[in-house]
Amino acid sequence: MSKHCGDHAVVIGAGIGGLAAASALAGYFNHVTVLERDELGYEPAVRPGVPQSRHLHGLLTGGLSALGELFPDFNRYLSEAGAVPSRIASEIRMEIPGYDPFPQRDFGWTGYTMSRPLLEHVMRQRLRKQTNVMLLDRCRVVELVAADGSVTEVRCGVVDSPVRSLRADLVVDASGQGSLTPALLKTMRLPKPEQTDIGIDMGYASATFEVSEAPSDWKVTVTFPEKPSLGKTGYLFRIEGDRWMVLVGERHAPPPPDSFDGFLELTRQLRTSTIYDTLKNARPVGKVHRFSFPESSWRHYEQLAAFPRGLIPIGDAICRFNPIHGQGMSVALQQACVLKDLLGRAGDSDPLEGLAPAYFAAVTPLIAGPWSMSAVPDFANPLTRGTPPQDMDNSMRFEAGLIRLAAQDPMVHELMLSVRYLIKPASALHDPDLARRIQMELADA
Repeated sequence: MSKHCGDHAVVIGAGIGGLAAASALAGYFNHVTVLERDELGYEPAVRPGVPQSRHLHGLLTGGLSALGELFPDFNRYLSEAGAVPSRIASEIRMEIPGYDPFPQRDFGWTGYTMSRPLLEHVMRQRLRKQTNVMLLDRCRVVELVAADGSVTEVRCGVVDSPVRSLRADLVVDASGQGSLTPALLKTMRLPKPEQTDIGIDMGYASATFEVSEAPSDWKVTVTFPEKPSLGKTGYLFRIEGDRWMVLVGERHAPPPPDSFDGFLELTRQLRTSTIYDTLKNARPVGKVHRFSFPESSWRHYEQLAAFPRGLIPIGDAICRFNPIHGQGMSVALQQACVLKDLLGRAGDSDPLEGLAPAYFAAVTPLIAGPWSMSAVPDFANPLTRGTPPQDMDNSMRFEAGLIRLAAQDPMVHELMLSVRYLIKPASALHDPDLARRIQMELADA
């Protein structure tokens, strides 16, 4: 143990954020218990508690880097489990209006594509190697208990067993939408955090195929609509088992079809025919799965003057991103790295004192960057509910100019992807020289 911060830490939820948090805590607590209401097997499997786990998920480069910090040599374990490596951006076909495809340049980064169940499976495997971490499945958390301003217990019950209390020095709420933390604040008569919502009514469908004539020059393709947020977006990833997973999503549109014929017709309606041409003679695997996502939401815990000691929310418990942008998993992983870093730098006398405020201060910019990047295209649709960014028009012009410049200049292309893939903060695009070049590009358009 690198530093002793307490005897027992409890993580609620064994999703991506919860598993990452458990790894972050393992070096600082004698015991870490992960509570999960679903059954956790020893093979990749869809969990009922994660209905979107049947859908395509994106792991951005910044998220993959965070996994490497939390689980040493994680890339190797992903590869051994069957995740598909792809060079960024030489093996990724981005279809953007005016660029079909966008230049496929090799920036020396390797990403991985896989199903969500495989990613969780590899993370669980690595956690089970930690002798002080216990995964307790089929366990429902009833409530959090606090005394004198600090969380002290988690009341929970394993299936067919009475509810019991687990003492905890630190609790991480990774329970998805995170109703446990707001409920505790209400019990403690603390203010409810302000919340920012963006009503997008995103509907999407995913399906898996076996492709007999797979493309040789890309492993990932993304097709964007003619105008941001107006029309269908399509993703096609090669995943483990020599299969291909495809997702088609659209804001403020009727529910997508659940038949394979209807789904193929959906891919045919994309702006280009690349995805449809790849799948039209492919063999379907399983079923077509649909999901609806009414709104993105961000709970502003960072604005609260008081917050329970010994409690940290993570992932969707703080912020739910529009899944079409593929940011949620990676931001949650980066939040776990923040938690690990703060524990490593905590004081010796009371290592948990001030942890929550420091955590919120550190994760807020991690959320703000991708939130802003997704808000602009989301609000490009006039049906989107909420308050659009004040500089909406300028942001859209800047994005259009950035894309034009990145198509011509490999260095700008790499910088743009560094921000979008969460390697660098959004502020990296605020360079005055870059802004000047973008203005010149727009003037010449």
